[in-house]
Amino acid sequence: MVDIKEIKHIRAAPFTLMSSSIHAILAFIAAILIVLFFGSIAAFIPGAGMFAAFIAVLGLAIIILYPLTAFFWNILSAFVVALLYNLIAPKVGGIKLGMEGDELKSLPVVSVALILACVAAVVTFLIGLYMGLAGSSVLSLISGVIPIAGTAVANATNATNATVPTGGLFGAISGIWALFWIILMPIMAFIFSFIGYALFAIFYNIIIPKVGGMKLIFAEAVNGFELTNIPVVPAALSISVVSAVLGAIYGFISGIMTGDFVVAIIWLVMYAIMYFIMYFIIVALATIFYNFLQPRIGGIKLVLE
Repeated sequence: MVDIKEIKHIRAAPFTLMSSSIHAILAFIAAILIVLFFGSIAAFIPGAGMFAAFIAVLGLAIIILYPLTAFFWNILSAFVVALLYNLIAPKVGGIKLGMEGDELKSLPVVSVALILACVAAVVTFLIGLYMGLAGSSVLSLISGVIPIAGTAVANATNATNATVPTGGLFGAISGIWALFWIILMPIMAFIFSFIGYALFAIFYNIIIPKVGGMKLIFAEAVNGFELTNIPVVPAALSISVVSAVLGAIYGFISGIMTGDFVVAIIWLVMYAIMYFIMYFIIVALATIFYNFLQPRIGGIKLVLE
């Protein structure tokens, strides 16, 4: 029998620490692969040997800076996401999990899509507020400088009856820029996020009875539950299969937009395979690292009802 559990609250500190640590490890692996890839290419380029020292220093910088950047960036982003979730969930409802024992059998579509789309919209609004105000300020400054510069040039050249530019175009663009980032982008983020998460939940509910769902092993903790273990294969298989279906849809739509049905079929197959492999590897690595880190730094803690 499926038991519906709602995530009422996410403990921000454990969530932030675990998320940032996993992202840092994945970034470290990605950095090594990037360095090996470009190093291999450089080995086949004639005359590249003279740049060996530069390539070595650059590779070392990537290996050090990429994981550090990922770690500190995710400290900020994960904490903000957890904070926003905790603020929004009491108003629109939290994510609901259809659990049968330790297995996640279903994801109620609306609950998953609504809360995650709201969080995405608020995050986009915060980013858009910065981008909109910063860009609008720069464009407004340009619109103010243009007539002053135009007048100075006209006076310096003793031009008579010269039309001095007003900078009105940049003033109009500054308003459109702010409108786009502060209003339109959050709306678009909400719509597309809702559709994306809803489709993921729908296909998860359709496919999981056939391949088996991911398993989440919880243990009681102070004022809630701690996610102590995520079995690797069920998690990687279930998420990668659903992602493959979404990838196939994306590939088919992208191919249809080219006007060639054969291309659409080829892209459908190509994107399905690519998404399956990519997400299987990423999810498998993430769960392996989660299970390794959990006894050492503590797992994600949730308040479930």
